[in-house]
Amino acid sequence: MTTVLADFLERARQRLRSDPPTALHAPGDPAEHGDHFLNDAAVAAFVANASKPAAVLIPIIDRPEGASVLLTERAGSLRNHSGQIAFPGGRIDAGDDGPLSAALREAEEEIGLVRGLVRPLGYLDLYLTGSGYRIAPVVGLVTPGFPLSLNPAEVADTFECPLAFLMDPANHRVEEREWRGFRRRAFAMPWSDRNIWGVTAGIVRQLYDRIYG
Repeated sequence: MTTVLADFLERARQRLRSDPPTALHAPGDPAEHGDHFLNDAAVAAFVANASKPAAVLIPIIDRPEGASVLLTERAGSLRNHSGQIAFPGGRIDAGDDGPLSAALREAEEEIGLVRGLVRPLGYLDLYLTGSGYRIAPVVGLVTPGFPLSLNPAEVADTFECPLAFLMDPANHRVEEREWRGFRRRAFAMPWSDRNIWGVTAGIVRQLYDRIYG
């Protein structure tokens, strides 16, 4: 384990939430983090109606050359957010025992990441999206050497981005794009030939603020 990862894990132990966000199932409750953070009342109005509980896994991999974060590229055939960079995750089903269970199930279904290889570290605060989701991000440490089996209906590809890159605020910028008839601002973290943008980048920024802010 590198010194950078050891420091990250010690900070995570002290600063991550030990329990899921309490407002996960409470539509209308305000949240500090979300698509509205960088935007005006137009986006905030969409976010205020977010009602679909969801969870994502932020998989951190302990590599000898330096820790990395596992990300997915969504399948191009998906109706929503096709081709975008994302964390494994999705809606919390009735049979899930909370957001941790949902995040681990989705990671298994989407990319074949066996849940027994993930050590949960804690939760971030609730993140609200303009597409109606109330996301509980779960941070987990993954044992290296795992096999993956991608579900082509959901995931086109996976890749790893250095944790040090994502946790460096010099690599965080804000971009604007057209969304539902107006300009939407969002965090972006271009790395290699990938553009980590939108909700995923917003959750990464929240992780940075929580751990190092």
